[in-house]
Amino acid sequence: MIQVKLFDYEHEKDLEDEMNVFLEDIRENQIVDIKYNVATTGEDEEEQIYCFSAMIIYKKK
Repeated sequence: MIQVKLFDYEHEKDLEDEMNVFLEDIRENQIVDIKYNVATTGEDEEEQIYCFSAMIIYKKK
């Protein structure tokens, strides 16, 4: 069965850490794909908010 795990953080290091924790528990051959996206919002450079998100598509054991 194909499953997805979604991640969404304001800081890229938080995203990286949480994805690595998740990936520790699955085998490499279970990974189908990883999608990554960065979005920004805000009216000017001083108020920009970043959103770092990723989706891991994997085969459930």
